[in-house]
Amino acid sequence: MTVTEFIILGFGDLKGLGPLLFLVFGIVYLATISGNLLLMVLVSTQRGLQIPMYFFLANLSCLEVCYTSNIVPRMLVDLLRKNRVISMAGCVMQLYFFGALGSTECYLLAVMSYDRYLAVCRPLHYPTLMHGTICVGLVIGSWFSGFTVAAAFQAAMVTSLTFCGSNEIDHFFCDLKPLQKLSCSDPQLVNLVCMSLTVLVTLAPFGLTLASYWKILAMVLHIPSMTGRQKAFSTSSSHLVVVTLFYGTLILVYAVPLAGQVPALNKTFSLLYTVVTPMCNPLIYSLKNKDVKEALWKLRI
Repeated sequence: MTVTEFIILGFGDLKGLGPLLFLVFGIVYLATISGNLLLMVLVSTQRGLQIPMYFFLANLSCLEVCYTSNIVPRMLVDLLRKNRVISMAGCVMQLYFFGALGSTECYLLAVMSYDRYLAVCRPLHYPTLMHGTICVGLVIGSWFSGFTVAAAFQAAMVTSLTFCGSNEIDHFFCDLKPLQKLSCSDPQLVNLVCMSLTVLVTLAPFGLTLASYWKILAMVLHIPSMTGRQKAFSTSSSHLVVVTLFYGTLILVYAVPLAGQVPALNKTFSLLYTVVTPMCNPLIYSLKNKDVKEALWKLRI
């Protein structure tokens, strides 16, 4: 019998805590949407924030709103209902946008790290190397590449995986690993495509990010005074924290074998990058960034 719909088990082992989890995740979701929308408004309305660094940050905030909205609203509804059925098309669409937005974030974080490299290591050439047209091109390229790569993966998955057994997904959204466990076909093609796309989506931008910060660190260490070092690195510290949170949680979920084998661990780590990290990003940039603090103060006035 061919499977045409799935049942999202979610946090089925915590049935009695459904209303409490709904309240907690609901508050976190509202905080995520509010914080990221506020950053977007600040960047678009405050002249002091209309520079490349904050233009990229506004795009990251827009992406985080889309990213978390792809998963959390349905998860909240599932916490309060018994019928957690999702159609095959709905599951495929959720997986597509999850992959597309995640891929876009990898590229966008790499672009932001390159921007910080130019600002710290090549300040005299920065205005010519990172002007408006280039910034727009880099952002469009990040979004286009993310959605194109996700489409390629989606095509490979849909054409190679068939489901004819159990239809219960032991997760709170349609993720690749739980779906592969349910497949009754040989997932070799999907595994091959996944490995190839992982290099393009994760390792390549992550390598660029590491190279950028290696150059920044080398430049900062050559500055003789401690005050000068702190000032030079202060503009990059917020972004470095965001990069560490994002890639750290991805590695925990997809690179640590134990996480994939133990559903409870997989769900816990997945919550970090789908719920917690999108909420933390605007807080990190607000608390550690003087320009954002000043813009917030002006907005209050």
